Amino acid sequence: MPMLPRLARHLGHRRWFARMGRFLVPADRAVAKLTKGRVVALGLLPTLILTTTGRKSGQPRTQPLLYVRDGDNFVVTGSNWGQQGHPAWSVNLIATADATVTLGGREIPVRGVLAEGAERERLWQLLLTVWPAYATYQERAANRVIRIFSLIPR
Repeated sequence: MPMLPRLARHLGHRRWFARMGRFLVPADRAVAKLTKGRVVALGLLPTLILTTTGRKSGQPRTQPLLYVRDGDNFVVTGSNWGQQGHPAWSVNLIATADATVTLGGREIPVRGVLAEGAERERLWQLLLTVWPAYATYQERAANRVIRIFSLIPR
């Protein structure tokens, strides 16, 4: 693994890193929009752009997310950097499962399925291989179980 992603994986456990990450998401979203999803998270980690439908507004809502592949599916998690509340995009995806993934300039229609039970645990272990800091985020989120979704191409 190249040095910069290795360093990011190491620093991901630090509270200041999570705060900085939350602060940088709007800039990441803007760069992704300008490059049609070709450049996300500075290309350091596997990142996609998820577009959901706002549950209240009905408007498209975009969010850059780390992902792992599980066969043809994309796996994402609503870690919300370890904050107490679930991220809005996960609430939107539960309300309306049809969404779009933008990856490498390509738009892929997907259906979001909330993972539960043994499947959730299997996907959690898969996610930890890419971003070990998710375990730290779960500790910080204490009173909530971090949501995990399979995004299944339609």
